[in-house]
Amino acid sequence: MSRSLRRGVLAATVLSLSIATLSACGAGNDAQTLEVKPDNAATSVGDIKIQNASVVTQPDVNAKGPAVISATVFNNGTKDQKLTAISVDGTGQSAKLSPTTGSGPVTVPAGGSIVIGGKGDASAVLASGREAVKDGNAQPLTFTLSSAGEVKINAYVVPAKSYFAGYGPSQLPQPSGSASPSGSDKPSASGKPSGAASPSGSAKPSGSAHGGH
Repeated sequence: MSRSLRRGVLAATVLSLSIATLSACGAGNDAQTLEVKPDNAATSVGDIKIQNASVVTQPDVNAKGPAVISATVFNNGTKDQKLTAISVDGTGQSAKLSPTTGSGPVTVPAGGSIVIGGKGDASAVLASGREAVKDGNAQPLTFTLSSAGEVKINAYVVPAKSYFAGYGPSQLPQPSGSASPSGSDKPSASGKPSGAASPSGSAKPSGSAHGGH
């Protein structure tokens, strides 16, 4: 066999082995391509699984006021569980929980799920969110459920912009003072200030401008 032919056979062998190795990475139940995980906050304890956990703050980084927690809670068990608390670890703050409608506890149905945050869903509101969390952080939260107990998860802290605009606090905080002074500084419809610009006496005589004939 010539030297050039031997080189060709060797190159073909190396190429076939490389292809076989790459194919092995994508085959079977333990394939590396199946190990890619979504980029969101998720965890599970017992029958409870929590996904897409986020803390949504005010859109203005300098605004103070409430923030909300957004997440989906799954219950793979055969009994309903009540979500009794969501606390922000290390801050002493807990969210005020409200069900989808009415009042009372937030229930995660057996074999079902609930969505927290967003219009028409259950809500979890932090009264002083801006003071408790910082945008860009992964904030540890603790979800407490009636049977599963404490479920800890790191939630992404994001402002209520772009995708999260619909999940933000329902009411933005109002400034402590009015934007304008108590007296109106706008001109009246006639173009004069709201206060009378003319002297106390009318600029025109009270009688008719024409004498009687």
